[in-house]
Parts: sequence; C-alpha cells; structure tokens
Amino acid sequence: MAKGFTSREQDYSKWYNELVVKADLAENSDVRGCMVIKPYGYAIWEKMQAELDRMFKATGHSNAYFPLFIPKSYLSKEASHVEGFAKECAVVTHYRLMNDPNGDGVIVDPDAKLEEELIVRPTSETIIWSTYKKWIQSYRDLPLLINQWANVVRWEMRTRLFLRTAEFLWQEGHTAHATEKEAVEEAELMLRVYAEFAEKHMAMPVIQGVKTTSERFAGALETYCIEALMQDGKALQAGTSHFLGQNFAKAFDVKYASKEGKEEFVWATSWGVSTRLMGGLIMTHSDDHGLVLPPKLAPIQVAIIPIYRQDDQLEAVTEKVLPIKKALEEKGISVKYDDRDTYKPGWKFNEYEFKGVPVRLAMGPRDIENGTVEVARRDTLEKEIVSLDNVVEHVQKLMIEIQENLYKRALDYRAETTSEIDTYAEFKDVLKTKGGFILAHWDGTAETEERIKKETKATIRCIPLEGDKTEGICIYSGKPSAQKVLFAKAY
Repeated sequence: MAKGFTSREQDYSKWYNELVVKADLAENSDVRGCMVIKPYGYAIWEKMQAELDRMFKATGHSNAYFPLFIPKSYLSKEASHVEGFAKECAVVTHYRLMNDPNGDGVIVDPDAKLEEELIVRPTSETIIWSTYKKWIQSYRDLPLLINQWANVVRWEMRTRLFLRTAEFLWQEGHTAHATEKEAVEEAELMLRVYAEFAEKHMAMPVIQGVKTTSERFAGALETYCIEALMQDGKALQAGTSHFLGQNFAKAFDVKYASKEGKEEFVWATSWGVSTRLMGGLIMTHSDDHGLVLPPKLAPIQVAIIPIYRQDDQLEAVTEKVLPIKKALEEKGISVKYDDRDTYKPGWKFNEYEFKGVPVRLAMGPRDIENGTVEVARRDTLEKEIVSLDNVVEHVQKLMIEIQENLYKRALDYRAETTSEIDTYAEFKDVLKTKGGFILAHWDGTAETEERIKKETKATIRCIPLEGDKTEGICIYSGKPSAQKVLFAKAY
C-alpha cells in the first residue's frame, strides 16, 4: 500500500478523496462546492472529451455553444422541467458593483437590478429550444443534431470532487426530429455510444436501461441510462439519454412544415455525460497503491526511468532510451522520459505507480550490458525483463492486454457482486452484508419504489434493456411484476 494513504477497506470515502488530491487530479477551490481540475486530471478529461467528440461527429452531430445565462421566464415554460431544477438554480439579480461608501471593499449597486433575473444554466434545454424556433421552419431543417461542450451549475449542498460539485463540466446533446420514431432511435443510439465509450475506453462495464417514472429527467417522457458498479458496491449513473417527446417544442412553439405542407411540432432528445465520469474511472480501477488508468485514457502511457550514479551512465542510458521513446511515439503511445536529477529512481517509481501510468520502463548500466530493460505494468504490479530488441512490440501488446484486463477485472467484480433475489428479507440482507447490484421483481408502482428507498436507501437504478424479462411477484408488495429491475445504493 502507498505510504500514508488510506486503504479502501479502512475508509472507502476517505481513500477516494485522498486519491483525487494526492494523484494531482483535482482539489477543492475557494468557492464553496466548486473544484479546481489540475493539469493531470484535466489531461484525462481531455482524452475523454476528444474520444466522445469523435464518436458524436461520427454519428452526424455538430458542436455549437449557447449562453451561460437563461432568462427566468424560459424555465417557467415547461412545468415539470422547472420543478425538477428549481432547488438547484443559481440566480443573477444585478449587473454592477460599486465601491462601498463606508470604504469596505465593493458592494452590489442597488440601482443595477436586472429587469428579469437570469439563471446560471443547470442544463440548456430552454435556451436551446428558444433558439431552435428560429432555426427550424421546414422538414428540410431536420434532423437538427447539435452538441455543446460547456459547464453547468447546480447548487449542491453536499459535494465531492468529480462526483458531485456545484459547477461541473459536461457535454449536452440536443436534437430535433420530424417523427417520434426518429427521436426515440436517436436517444437509444446515444445510449449505445455512451455504453461503448464506457466499456471500450474507460474499461468500465455498464448496464443499459431505462429509468422509472420518478427517476426520469425533468421534462422527459423516457430516460435511458448506463449504470456502473463501483468497488464499494455502490452504483454510479454514468450517462443519460432522454426522449423528450414534444414537450419543449410545444413550450417554445418549435414547428416545421412537413412535406405535405402541414405544420407539425418537432420531436426532441437530450443526452449528456459529465466530469462525473472521472469519479467512475477512479473508483472502478484504482487500488491501495493509488490510481489505475486504462491505457486509452492515460495522459502518460509509458514512463521511462534511468538508473545511474554518474553523468556518463545517464548519457549511456539516454542514448539507448531515446530511440525506444521515438519508436513508441511513432506507434501512437505517449511516453515520458524522466531524467530529472532532483529525485531518486525509487521516488519516481512510486510517483508513476500512484498516478496510474500503465507501463513503466527502467534501465541502468547493467541493463545496457545485458541488452535488456525492466518492464512493470500498473494493473498487476508485475515486473519482467525484456530484450531491447523486443521492447517496443512488447509494450504495444501490453497496452492492449492492460486495457482488456482492467475491463475483465471490473466485469468479474460486477458478476460476483450482483445478486438475484426473490424476497424482501433476502434483499435487505444482501444490502447489509454484500451490497452491489440486486435484480429483483418490482410491481411498477411509485409507492413501492419510494417505500423501499425510504426503508433501505436502495433505489431502482434502471429497468434493464436486456436480461430476465420473466414475470414474477414483487418482493415488497407481493403484487404481479412484469420483470426484474436493478436495485442498488448509489452515488
């Protein structure tokens, strides 16, 4: 275990908080509930962002940007939407400061009150749909497939770095379609995009499903989601995609002229993932030695550390290392050669291990004599001696192996920590002793859902799109159930 670092078994929450800070990912800011994402953490987010952006564009979407501020009246136009976000909104009421007449810094100028208050966006449906009214007139303007990379503010009272902060970074897609069928297909497509990203790049297995009525996004007719399981047995909602029907089109009067010349309201979707994915990445793979990163998202994929006593030894190692570094970079692998003389090799080993660098190479005078290099992989902490002639090919293979191993390890853990149960007594026992995902029958009522949540703090994470569809008896009420749903305690 890393020195002075809380283990997961000791205190999972403390382990997570320490890891985020000590691995140089983020820290709390002077603004309550907000975070500073540090360069190493932001580099991981940039890799996530770049891949997601590529996937969005490959499915026909374009990026745009909309205002940070939303007139208060816009939020009043869609009743369920405003109800869902009302308690989380930050409100701008004035537009100017002035010097305090008493000489005590600055105060808000009372004469600079806005005619209409502005909401700092908690999400952008309203401002975007007010804009779409200008952009959409005919069926020729559809589908309109827009994504925005932005920040949002939701005034959270209890915050945790990456998982829940008052301000966070995200992307939000907002699309308009001519038919209900096209809009539903879009929402389902983006769910699959999110699932593919989570599994192929984050190495984080997810379950795709739909939310219950009470858990739907405010203003949506259907909310699709991907749910992941963290190492403490709690679920994390990792992404959502919403079929909005015509609610926002009607609220903002967004119509199009069909091929037949009829005026129709458009059909809508929205979908998003956020820096919460960073929390999911950390909690899915990391261990008591620090951060563990899948190669596809690691800012540094290979760290090379020279071992030497005299300058001439460093020169000899450098001469051997630089061609390896160049060859790896030509294969698209990011490499850092750490020849700093201010830290000893052992300190560097610990640093790169803690920061989750997938592969570490070490070379000293003896390695040069033998024509070898020491190769260490972060996921298993195994070391091996590899010939210099084969090291580039070997590292290439390791990139694939580590990515696959991390996914398999997380998938195996989920399988071990998923229970199928038939009684409420068993349900409560599993929650208390094991945690994880629980598949159980539910009668489909909000009343039963709320009672289970109140009594156990477990929620229905989703109704899985795939899995056991057989009918049964609700574990709580004893009433008929259409299929088993996924329960868990969650972040």
